[in-house]
Amino acid sequence: MSAKNLQDVLDKTGNTVELLRNSQLGTYIYPVVPSEFSNFRREVIAWQNTAVLFDQSHHMVNLWVSGPDALKLFTDTGINSTAKFPVDSAKQFVPVSPEGGVIGDGILFRLAEEEFVFVGRAPVANWLTFYAQKGYNVEIRNDDRSPSRPYGKQVTRDVWRFQIQGPRAWEVIEKVNGGPVEQVPFFRMGTMDIAGEQIRTLRHGMAGAPGLEIWGPYDSYDRVREAILEAGREFGLEPAGARAYSCNTLESGWIPSPLPAIYTSPELKDYRQWLGADSYEAINALAGSFVSDNIEDYYLNPWELGYGSFVKFDHDFVGRSALEAIDPAQQRRKVTLAWNAEDVAELLSSPLKVGGPTYQFFDLPNANYGSSNFDVVQDADGNQIGVSMFTGYSANERKALSLATVNPDVPHGAEVEVVWGEPNGGSKKTTVQHHEQFAVRAIVSPAPYAAMARDTYQPGWRTSATA
Repeated sequence: MSAKNLQDVLDKTGNTVELLRNSQLGTYIYPVVPSEFSNFRREVIAWQNTAVLFDQSHHMVNLWVSGPDALKLFTDTGINSTAKFPVDSAKQFVPVSPEGGVIGDGILFRLAEEEFVFVGRAPVANWLTFYAQKGYNVEIRNDDRSPSRPYGKQVTRDVWRFQIQGPRAWEVIEKVNGGPVEQVPFFRMGTMDIAGEQIRTLRHGMAGAPGLEIWGPYDSYDRVREAILEAGREFGLEPAGARAYSCNTLESGWIPSPLPAIYTSPELKDYRQWLGADSYEAINALAGSFVSDNIEDYYLNPWELGYGSFVKFDHDFVGRSALEAIDPAQQRRKVTLAWNAEDVAELLSSPLKVGGPTYQFFDLPNANYGSSNFDVVQDADGNQIGVSMFTGYSANERKALSLATVNPDVPHGAEVEVVWGEPNGGSKKTTVQHHEQFAVRAIVSPAPYAAMARDTYQPGWRTSATA
C-alpha cells in the first residue's frame, strides 16, 4: 500500500535522514523566470552599481489569510511580537515547533485590519494552514508557487511581484510613476502608479539606496514589467534572471530553506499525518558533508539563524517554553565564510584534469545541490564548529561565499575549513555524482558580507522579502 501522508512515509522508510539525503527532487529551481537576460555577472553587478529588476512572481507561495482571527493566528504561531503591527506594514515572520526548532520564515504583509498575506516557502504556509483549522475564524487561500518544470504550460498567479533595487532605483521608480513617490519607512507599504495601474509597494533598501517591492494583479504583468524596463533604460536598470537572483542572499546574509523541525515531535504526529506524502517536507532534498543518523541534529533555533532579535516573550506562542529555556549567549551564530580562492580554483578546475580527483561539482553562481544544505565547518584540528548552509559566488565581491552558523567562540577573522562533498562517494540524489570530499579553507566574516548591506539594513531583517 502506498503512503498516504508524511507520517506513513517516515514509518515505511524508518530513517528520515536517509530518506531526505536520497531525495530525487533534484536541485531547487527558480521557475519560469529565464536563467539570464544578459549574463548573471552583469545582472549581479547592477544591484550595487545602477539598478536591478527582480522578478519574484513564481518561486514563493502566497498564502492569503483573512477574518476576525487572522492576527491571532499569527500571534499564536510566531516568535514575533504583534503588539505593534499596523495596517500597511510587514514583518519577517518566523514560527517554531513545540521544541523550539525553526519551521521556516517569510514576509507577512498586513494589507487591512483583518487581511494578511504570507509570502515564503511551503513549510510555513503548510504550518499556518494546518493551525488555521484549530478553531480560528479565518479564510485561507493558497496560491502555490509555480511548477519547477512547467514544460510549456501556461503559468499564472494571483499577483506578480517585482523588486526595483540599487543606487538608481528611486530614479526609476519616480520616472515610471510620473512624479515623486513618498519614501515611507522601512518595511512600510504605500502605493504608486505604473502603466495606468495603482500598485501596492513595500519599502526596501539595497546598495545604500531606497528601493521597493511592488505587486499587482497578474493580468497586468507584461504591461507593468515593460513600463519599468522602459523607464529604467536611461538609469542602467537590468532585469535579473534566476541565476543572478539565487545568489543575492550571499551578500545580504539571509539563510534560505532551513530544514523544518517537524519530523520527530510526538505533538506533531497529527501534523505529519495531515501533510501529504508528496509534500515539500516529504521530498525535500538534504545535502552536504554533515551527516547524522538523528534528524534532530539538523534542526536550528532562531538564534542560530540570526533571528534572535525577533523572539519576544510578550505573548504566548507555539514553542515559547522551549525558547525560554535557551541561553542565547551559548548558541551558534550566523556568519559569512569567504572561501580561499586557490581552493575554489582547485574545485573549478578539477573536471578538466583527466585522471585527477573528482569532487562534487561546484556550480556558478549557486553551488547548492540540495534544498536544505549542511556542510561541516571545522577548525584546523578537524573538530566540527558549525555548518555551512548556502554556497555560491558573488560577482560583486569576486569571491565564493557561504552562509553558516558557527560556535559562539569562533571569532571573525578565524581561518576554518568547509568540507565540500558528501562522505562515502555521495548520496543517491540526482544532483550528485560519485566524488571525493575536499576541505576548503575559509575566513569567518560578518553577515551580511557586503559592506553596503551591513551599513544599510536593520539587524535581523531580510533584504529581500521573498528571496
